[in-house]
Amino acid sequence: MKNLEEKEKRLDSALSRLNGLKLSKDNLTEQMLTLENQKNQLEIEKEELEKKFLDLGKDHENLKSQLEKTNLELKEKFQNQNKFFEKADELNQETENLIEEIDEWQT
Repeated sequence: MKNLEEKEKRLDSALSRLNGLKLSKDNLTEQMLTLENQKNQLEIEKEELEKKFLDLGKDHENLKSQLEKTNLELKEKFQNQNKFFEKADELNQETENLIEEIDEWQT
């Protein structure tokens, strides 16, 4: 019995809330137009964001390519610098050897 009374109260409550709703054609049309405008605005924003995303992807690839190129250039410069130092060391060694030979001849 108690269960039946609770169900009846819930049903009355639901009916009173439904009766309180005012569904008019104008109100629904206005809401639909508002939703349509919001949808269109979101689609425009989505397209803009997708374009920005693609542009960022291109920028990323360009920067990545430039970084790789710069790294290769730096590697080559360091290799050239190392070769230069090796040649300088060889020349220093040869100079020292020549000085020693000159000293030997003079004595």
